[in-house]
Amino acid sequence: MIDLTPAAVREYWRDALDALARHPARPEVERLPLRSTAFATLYGVRLTSLGPYRLFGYLSIPTGAGPFPAIYYPPKYQSVLEIIPQGTANLQRSRYVTFALAARGQRNADSPYAAMFPGLLTEGIDSATSYIFRGIVADSIRGLEFLLTRREVDAARVVVAGNDLALITAALTAGATHVVATPALFYKTAELAPKTQAYPLEEINDYLRLYPACAEAVRRTLANYDLRGFAPSITATTLLMAGASGTLLDGLALNPLVTALQGHVTVYESQQSLYKDGVYGERWMAAQCGIADVQSILPERWRD
Repeated sequence: MIDLTPAAVREYWRDALDALARHPARPEVERLPLRSTAFATLYGVRLTSLGPYRLFGYLSIPTGAGPFPAIYYPPKYQSVLEIIPQGTANLQRSRYVTFALAARGQRNADSPYAAMFPGLLTEGIDSATSYIFRGIVADSIRGLEFLLTRREVDAARVVVAGNDLALITAALTAGATHVVATPALFYKTAELAPKTQAYPLEEINDYLRLYPACAEAVRRTLANYDLRGFAPSITATTLLMAGASGTLLDGLALNPLVTALQGHVTVYESQQSLYKDGVYGERWMAAQCGIADVQSILPERWRD
């Protein structure tokens, strides 16, 4: 069995963070009038990350004095960058500073590298140093670092909301007071991938069918990314969005991760309803950030 917390894993991430620190962010911020509203102003942001590689993000600032609670949306496992998650009411931007980041390879950050979906999960996976997610994790960290420089942000109310990258980012850099995470990529990946044919984990199976001799190298790479290894460094109040009961990543399956997290943890099992799951997440974030009128910023179809 591969040790999830050896000195080599800590050194791997120390090297990545040191390399990131050698590249100044050099932010460029441009107002985007077409996507601005009476209640929020939108900006396009360019940042430099590890490589160096130039990233792109959408920063939305509410109208008013602030400071405001913030939601950081680190890169998703999809090609398209959204201002806020699809299905979320635009009025969310009236209460929170939001920042959504495209990592290297995603649209608006796809030059000189354009990611393939499916395929990104195994890009360079046979070597830990060449694995694409080493750079993507660095991108996610750089995004949070940038957000925290904004005077409009209340540093006591910063939510990082996304997939595994939300937890990894909170573990590797300071600033996240709350995390909303839906594990999908890096929880017991080598163990769970053979038990499913669903993407994205099926990408691992596809890769190993093509390159069976790389199986041990793939396991070594993935050991650097397993969420259980990051959990002891996460002190933020956390909402884990688990799969539905009986699925591969349900609440019971995530119990080792829950136990290892250092902050207060709430586990929500999916009800397999975008409405029920979405409302729960939005209300949880609002409660943590002291927003009492969450009903007014939910999508109309979700309101009581």
